[in-house]
Amino acid sequence: MSSLGAVPTGDEAVELAQVVAALRAELVEIRRDLHAHPELARTEERTTRVVADRLRAAGLEPHVLPTSGLWCDIGPAVGANGVRRVALRADLDALPVPDSCRLPWASRSRGVAHACGHDVHTTAVLGAGLALAELHRRGRLDAGVRLVLQPAEEVQPGGSIDVIAAGGMDGIGQIFAVHCDPKLDVGLLGTRIGPITSASDEVHVTLTGDGGHTSRPHLTGDVVFALGQVITQVPAVLGRRLDPRSGVNLTWGAVHAGKAHNAIPSTGAVMGTLRCLDERAWEHASQVFEQAVLDVVRPLGVEAEVKHARGVPPVQNTAGATGLLERAAHDVLGPESVRLTEQSLGGEDFAWYLQRVPGAMARLGTRTPGGRTFDIHQGDLQVDERAVEAGALLLARVAQIAGRAPLDPADLRHA
Repeated sequence: MSSLGAVPTGDEAVELAQVVAALRAELVEIRRDLHAHPELARTEERTTRVVADRLRAAGLEPHVLPTSGLWCDIGPAVGANGVRRVALRADLDALPVPDSCRLPWASRSRGVAHACGHDVHTTAVLGAGLALAELHRRGRLDAGVRLVLQPAEEVQPGGSIDVIAAGGMDGIGQIFAVHCDPKLDVGLLGTRIGPITSASDEVHVTLTGDGGHTSRPHLTGDVVFALGQVITQVPAVLGRRLDPRSGVNLTWGAVHAGKAHNAIPSTGAVMGTLRCLDERAWEHASQVFEQAVLDVVRPLGVEAEVKHARGVPPVQNTAGATGLLERAAHDVLGPESVRLTEQSLGGEDFAWYLQRVPGAMARLGTRTPGGRTFDIHQGDLQVDERAVEAGALLLARVAQIAGRAPLDPADLRHA
C-alpha cells in the first residue's frame, strides 16, 4: 500500500508500488532540497546536476542540454508491439517570487521560489524514472521510456522549444505530464480530453506624445489618458470582434507613466496577457488586438507601438492518451481517484510537445484533505508531499501501459 492509502490493482502495479515505496523518503528529501534551492528559467544548473547525478547513480546515462535541462532513456528504443518510446516530462524552473511558506526547506534564494510546484513535477518524474530503471534491471520493463526534464517553462519562448530543437522528441510516440493542482486533494487526479489550458501571449503597448503641463492638456498628446482608454476599451473591442465562445481574455498586469502629479509625460506603457481557450481564435487575435489599439488612440494625438509576443497554444489532450492516464490512476491511486477538471486560462508550454506527438497532461492533487486551499504562483504555496509519490506512481504506471499499447486510432494524426 502506498502512503496515500490506495491499494494497487494487479501484480504489475503492486510490484511498481513496492519499488516506489522504497524510494519514498529519498524522493521527499530531494523535493525539499530542490525547493530550498530554486533557480529561474534557463539557469537551472544545480537542479539539472542533482537530477543527473541521481540518474547516473542508478546506472542511467542522462543527456544534458547545453544550458540546463536533460533527457534520459530507459529500456528499449522500441518496446512491445513495436511501440515507440513514451516520454514523461517535468519542468525545472522556479518563479521570481519571494518564498513565504515558512517551512524548514523554504527557499534560500532571495526573491525566487518554487511557487508553481515544479519541484514536485521534477521529483515525480525522477521517481518514476528510478522505479522504471529498477524494473528494467529486473527484466520487468518491456517499454521504452524517455524522461524529459526541461528548463524554462515559466518564460516565453519556453524550454520545450529547446528540448525539441535538441532532438529530445525524436523517436517518441506519446508524452505525459502532471501539473500540481492545490484545489484538488492529494491522491486525486484531474483529467480532461481536448484543451486543458489556454493559449497565452504577452502584449506590450507603448504610447508617445508631446507631453506638457496638466493645466494645458489640450496642447499635449495625453498618454496617461490614452493609456486609460487602451486599458478599458481594447478588451471590450476584443469581446465584440472575436467569438465569445473562444474565451478570449485580455488582462493588464502593469502600467507605467510619469513621475509628477502636475506633468503629462511624453511616454507610457501598459503590459498584460492575451489568452484564448480556442486555438483558431488565438491565430486571429493578434491582428484584432493591434488594430484595436491603433483605432482607440488615433483621435487622441499619440503614437502607439504594439508588441505581441506569441506564447503557447492550448494544451490539447488526446482522447487515447487521456484514457491511458485514467487507467494508470485507477491501477495505482484507486478506482475513485479520477475527476473531470475544468479548462484553465493558464498557459503551458507542454502544448508544443503535443503539436508533434499525442499525449496528455493531468492535474495532480496537492491539497491535504480538509486543509487549506493554496494557489499557485504565490509564495506561500504548500503541498502535501504525498503528491510526490502519487505523481511518481502515476507516471511510471502510464509509461508501462502506454509502452505496450498501440496508438489510439483517434490519436494517429500525431504519429
